[in-house]
Order: sequence, then C-alpha cells, then structure tokens
Amino acid sequence: MHLMQMIHWERKLGLIVPSWNTVNEYEFQRVLPDSISTHSMRIKITADNEENFAWMATQVPAASQLLAQAKVEVICYGCLAGGFVKGPGHDREIADAITEATGIPGVAAAAAVVDALRTLGVKRVSVASPYEPWLNEKLTTYLNAFGIEVVAMKGLGTQAHASFTPQENAELASDVDRPDSQAVFISCSNFRTLEIIDLLENKLRKPVLTSNMCSLWKMLRLIGDRRSLPCAGRLFVEG
Repeated sequence: MHLMQMIHWERKLGLIVPSWNTVNEYEFQRVLPDSISTHSMRIKITADNEENFAWMATQVPAASQLLAQAKVEVICYGCLAGGFVKGPGHDREIADAITEATGIPGVAAAAAVVDALRTLGVKRVSVASPYEPWLNEKLTTYLNAFGIEVVAMKGLGTQAHASFTPQENAELASDVDRPDSQAVFISCSNFRTLEIIDLLENKLRKPVLTSNMCSLWKMLRLIGDRRSLPCAGRLFVEG
C-alpha cells in the first residue's frame, strides 16, 4: 500500500462478548469503515441460563478496565440476553458499571435495542430469535415493560445461535412479520443478520433492527458520531 493511502484510526470502539460468540465482532468489522477499529474482550459462558448470565455481569467491570487500556471511546456489553434476562433496569446497571469502572461511556445491547425502537417511534414489533422459549418469554416481558408490544414472536429453540445461515435467518424474520408490526427485531448478537437487513427492509417495507446494529448505532451516537453505514438499515439513516 502506498504511504499516502494508509488510514489513521479516527475512532476506537470497545466490545465485550460471550466467549462463544463468533458473529458480533465479524459484523462490526464488516460494516465499519477502515478508519474505525474494534477491540474486544471475551467473558466465559458455556450455556444460556440465568446463573451464567448473572456471573457474566460480575465480570464486566474487569473486562472494561482492560479495554480502557486500549484507549477506546465507548464500551458495549454485547450479550443481549445478559441485559434483559433479569428484567428492565439491569441493562442500565451494566452500562453504568462500565462507566464507573473506566470513566468511559458504557452501552448494554438490550438497552440499545429499546433506544433504537423508541427513536424510530416503534410501539408494535415482531421478534425473531434463535432462543429457547423461556428466553423469548423473558425478552417479551422486557420489551413490554418499555411500552413495546410484541405482536408476534418466533424462536428456533436452540443455543446453537451461530449455526444458522443468513438465508435461514431471513426466512425466520419474514415468517414472523405481521401487517400491524411497525418493525421487525431480530434478536441475539450471535445470530447472523448483517447480510439480510437491506434485503428484508426492501421486502417487508419497514425497519429491520438487529442486536448488533442497534448496539453499534448506540455506541456511535453516544460519542457524537452520526454517520450512516452501508447494509446497517434504516436505523442508521433515520436514527
């Protein structure tokens, strides 16, 4: 590469993900320009259950402190279920814990989804996820607590979230859409969606929001970056 073509990083983002997550970092790296870098930490998880999610939350401050050494501008806790499984308020506690430990703005993926839905004026949503029924019930309760009605929900009943193709995930999202839904939300940060957001928005004629793009949108907006990103959907244009 010619010296004049080299790009200086203009922003550095911090991300905390469950240890088995293979999608969140991948999607961030694909959609962000070369001038924005992502730096991540992993927290061990071996199964989706309330005990593991609770333990992961206790590890967030230490993970954030290590990311702070990389001089990131914002840190996101990218485990969506870890933010909503204990009900409304826990997500904000996690974001506050990041800031208290580091002095850096914190984002929790679950809270970012609510903020994104509110920004787009969405009060009725269809939800697609790979989750097991108990976790979908927790997600419904969480969204309802913020005045967001779940018109329809469909899950795949699995913990092998990353094993599905974008095509399969697009079919799931299409199946769960309803005429009275103002948007479709595809949940789970370990569920591949980046390749299908534009396709689904064109097909369904409504916003399609995902865990990872809501998180990234909130991170950028929190640090005053209002750019639009290709393939990231209407949220980045209208929000």
